[in-house]
This record gives sequence, C-alpha cells and structure tokens, in this order.
Amino acid sequence: SRAIKTNQDLLPETPWTHIFYNDFWGTLLTHSGSHKSYRPLCTLSFRINHAVGGMDPWGYHLVNVLLHAAVTGLFTNFSRILFGDGYWTLIAGLLFASHPIHTEAVAGIVGRADIGACLFFLLSLMCYVKHCSTRGSSPSTWGWILGAGLCAGCSMLWKEQGVTVLAISAVYDIFVFHRLKMGQIIPALYKRKNLTLFFSIGLLTSWGTALLGVRLYWMGNKPPSFSNSDNPAADSDSFLTRTLTFFYLPTKNLWLLLCPDTLSFDWSMDAVPLLKAVSDWRNLHTVAFYAGLLLLAYFSLKGSSNERECNGKTVMNGKQNANGHSCHSEMEYKTLEVKSSFASKEENGIKKHEVQKLQLPSTENIVILSLSLLIVPFVPATNLFFYVGFVIAERVLYVPSMGFCLLVTVGVRALYVKAQKRFLKNLVFCSTAALIVFYGLKTVVRNGDWQNEEMLYRSGIKVNPAKAWGNLGNVLKSQSKISEAESAYRNALYYRSNMADMLYNLGLLLQENSRFSEALHYYKLAIGSRPTLASAYLNTGIILMNQGKTEEARRTFLKCSEIPDENLKDPHAHKSSVTSCLYNLGKLFHEQGHYEDALMVYKEAIQKMPRQFAPQSLYNMMGEAYMRMSRLPEAEHWYVESLRSKSDHIPAHLTYGKLLALT
Repeated sequence: SRAIKTNQDLLPETPWTHIFYNDFWGTLLTHSGSHKSYRPLCTLSFRINHAVGGMDPWGYHLVNVLLHAAVTGLFTNFSRILFGDGYWTLIAGLLFASHPIHTEAVAGIVGRADIGACLFFLLSLMCYVKHCSTRGSSPSTWGWILGAGLCAGCSMLWKEQGVTVLAISAVYDIFVFHRLKMGQIIPALYKRKNLTLFFSIGLLTSWGTALLGVRLYWMGNKPPSFSNSDNPAADSDSFLTRTLTFFYLPTKNLWLLLCPDTLSFDWSMDAVPLLKAVSDWRNLHTVAFYAGLLLLAYFSLKGSSNERECNGKTVMNGKQNANGHSCHSEMEYKTLEVKSSFASKEENGIKKHEVQKLQLPSTENIVILSLSLLIVPFVPATNLFFYVGFVIAERVLYVPSMGFCLLVTVGVRALYVKAQKRFLKNLVFCSTAALIVFYGLKTVVRNGDWQNEEMLYRSGIKVNPAKAWGNLGNVLKSQSKISEAESAYRNALYYRSNMADMLYNLGLLLQENSRFSEALHYYKLAIGSRPTLASAYLNTGIILMNQGKTEEARRTFLKCSEIPDENLKDPHAHKSSVTSCLYNLGKLFHEQGHYEDALMVYKEAIQKMPRQFAPQSLYNMMGEAYMRMSRLPEAEHWYVESLRSKSDHIPAHLTYGKLLALT
C-alpha cells in the first residue's frame, strides 16, 4: 500500500524529481521517521507503470516477470564464462529460474527492487568481465570498466545491496581471471605486469567508496530506526542474545536456500525465536554452518590440488586422462603457454575449440567466486554494520541465490567427475534434474499462495501467527465477514497482546458495529502500547463527542494535535490523523458556538494538512464558521475552495446555495 497505492510520488501531479529526495515509501529521506530505503529507479518504474496502466496490477506483475526472465538469461550467460557451453551452464540457469525463494521478489510487486538491482548487478559484472578480457589489448577496455561502474551505481539505486557488485568484480579479477591464491596476492604487488590489475581494483574501491559516501550523505548521515517487533534481536538488552541470534540468522537463510519448504511473507516478531543461551540446540546449526563455510573457503584458497576438472573431465597432475585431454592448472590463463600447447594438442587430433575449454576456471576458482556471490551481497542484511528492519526477508536472498546456484552446480559437477561408474554419473545427473523439478513444483505451489491476500496470509500463520492473523483480519473485514475478522484480530492478540495496530483495528471494527464501550477499551490499550498512534486518539475523541462527553473529547483532540511526527514510520498517515483531529475539534467548538476558536483550529489544520488529505469538508466548515459570523465574502471563498477540491461534495453545494440565496 505505502509503496504504490498511497505513494504520492507515483502521481502525475507530483514532480518526478521528488523521487530522488524521498525514500521507497514516499517519505522525505532526511525525515527522522524515514525507512532510509533509497530506491529511486524502482519507484520510477512504478511511476511508469502507474502512468501506463493506473492501479491495474496486471502490468506491474508483467514487468516483474519480464525482469526475472532477463535476470535469468544474464545469469545463465555469466555461468557460461565459468562452466562453458553444455549441461552445467544449463543446470545453473534452471536452478536460478525455478528456485522457490524468488517467489516473493517476483510475485510481490515491491520485490521489483531486488530484481532490478540484480539485473544491473549482472550487467555491471559482465562489463567488468569484458574489461578483464580486453585489458592491455584494446582501448575499449576503459569503456567497459566505465560501464561496470555506471551499472553498479544503477544497481544501488534499485536497492542498496547492488553496490556489492564492485567487491564481486574484484574477486573475479583476482581469483578467477588471474587465478591468484591467497599467498600469491602480496608477491603479485611487486610484479610490474600486475599493475593494470591493481589499478582496476583501485578504481573499483574508489568508486565503491564514493557511492557509499554519497548514499550516506543523501540520507542525512543517520541510520534508520525500527520498532522492536521488526527486529527483536536488535532491541534485546542482552549482548549474548544479540550475538547468538545474529550469528544464527545466516544459517537459517542458507537453510531456506537449500530446502525452501517453509516460506512466509513475513519473518518479523517471533517468527524466529531469540537464542538466549549457549545451551540452545540451534547453536549447533550455527557452528556447523560456519565450520563448513570456513573449510570450503580454506581449501579453495589454499592452492592447487592434485586432481582437477577440465569442464567435467578428470585430470591428474597435468597428465592426459583417458580421453587424451590435459589441463595445466597454472597455465590456463597465460596466453603464451596456452598458445605453445596448441601445436602439440593439434598433433593429437584435438581441435582449437576443444582447447579453448581448457581455459575455463578450475573448481576452486568457481567455489571462491560462488561463496563471494553468496556472502557479500547478503552482508548488508546481517546487522553487522547497522540494524535492519527485518529478521529474515526472502526477497533479500534474490541476489545471493546466484552464488548458491553456482555452488550447487560446481558441487554436482565435482561429484559427476569423481564418479567412476556410469550408473553413479547417471544417478548424480538424475538427482540434479529431480532437484530442479522439485524446486519448480514448489515455486508453482508458492505462487498459488500469492494469488490473493487471504491465501497469502493464511499460508503465513504457521511461521508468524501474530502478523498473519492480524493481516487476515483486515482482509476478512474488507469482505464484510465481521465475526471472522473479529476472531482473526483476537487470535493475533493472543500471540502478541501489545500490537498497537491490531488493538486499533479491533477497536475500529467494534466502533463500526456500534459496540462503542468495547471500542474505547481497545483504543485506550492501543494508545497505551503506542502513545503516538494519532488515529486511536481521533476515533476515541469521535466516540466521546457522540456520547456527549465534550470536555473529554476536547482534551483527546488537543492531545492528538500536539503529537509530533518525529521517528514515525508513516508520517503522512500521522499528519492526516492529526488534521482530522483538528477538524473534529473545530466542529466541536462550532457546535458550542465558539466560532472564533473553531476558525483558529481550522487554520491550524490547514497548515498541518498533508498533500494527500481530502480537504473539502474542512474548507466547507471554514465557510460555515465565516457564515455564522456574517463574514460572507470569506465564507464564499471557502465554499468555492471546497467545490474546487471536490466538485461533487454535496454539503458544500447546499451551504453555498444558502449563501447565494441570502445574497
């Protein structure tokens, strides 16, 4: 709703330049309550969608699916650089295309930020690959690195994690293109032939630092603030709890990539219980995860092993295997050595395009790049540098899933090569095909959950019952299933009794069904849980005013009007509620005959009124107050203003008609 339906930046009357000053939800980026999610290119794409098709969701979904198709094509093309032509590239592409973890990003419209960031992420990486291959031999090489930098900037303007492509490009250059091991990086600094390599790395570092610096400055040099329900671990007073939980969360994310059996639209609140003690058995998962990760990284970075694969063919110490192919691990990317081996290979009847396959990266190189692609884009979501507004978000795994797909593919290829018997090779291949089929089927099933809101929220009850029941209550209420909606709200409060939004929603439901005393009770509980909830004050005041408790109503409206919008998640909705409070306070004064006081309050309401507020009733009441004070020119002005803002506003037609009859 906030990203599209109520986002003023999508409307044609809003200057398009506002997109570059507001966050993803349309709030000024420097506002204390801003989410600080600066994604102007994504918002711009929504605006284009809105200009073409309005609020028809079909066009929005079409763009998401087309973007996912484009990303899949680019990822498959990138995989060819690592695996060459053949089954392994196809497997990597199919794994990415069918992975269920992508459902939220593709089927949920706001997930477009992740898909767009991934698109430019891959474009930047492909440009840098071109730069590496043309460096030192063509002037166009600097055009490619410029393209890599611009695409990295665009990726960051789709979503923040896009800037991490610069680090991935550096990893590709050092460990894949130049095939350096950890122990070779420092000695390589002293070799003149590597000057261009380190110059390129320096450019990547400088550009990345500049992008991050500008990004931090643009958002006001302040990190965002989130409620404790968004990220409970960040709000915990215990250092041990925060540490254990934050170390465990990447493990949970990897499990979602490995086995996406249980997926949810929301993982906030208590969806992942905090790890409060070392004795919690989930710490074993954490230890196993980091141990496996470190071992994999160590053996990949350590150096050359005795046995290597050459595009699926086993090679021992550079000697020929049964098929007559050979692989020289230290020579694969050195032009002179490869050229000098062409003659001997052609003498053995091996064609040049077969020799070209020998230039593919080794398994260790691909593992290093895959791990980097899995880990580095995920780092901004780890709470390592700053707290984030979620516990787990499936859409955030869209970019890291590329590293996962490459890792699975290279692992399957290694197993296939190690297998000596044809039966075992077929078993590995069929198991991989079955995995792709199961991923595809799960994606189809998960898309069914995203067909409509009711199905989506029902699917999330198992993971996050409080949030799912609360959202389901809103859907059922919109379907006029009042008793079911009330039960859903009460279920949500059973799991989490201090949710201000749910307390307010239940109060609103009861108020609309004339159960005013119960509604007041829940509004007071909502205010107790969140003292800045202006809409709860507004409805409390309206009920009290209708019950004739005018003094209580006046105090409630006044208190509401004094609540600042600092650090509020949705300042636009808050300002609308404050304006409505002032409008009702003015009506109260008007009914009591205090027209001067009413006018003063109405003027304050106009000053605080946000752009999206519908002002016709407020303007009409201004005219009424002036009319009662016999200031007819001013009254006529405000009646005309009311009709200008909403030409079919019946009360303004009636009051303006009376004025015309009088004059």
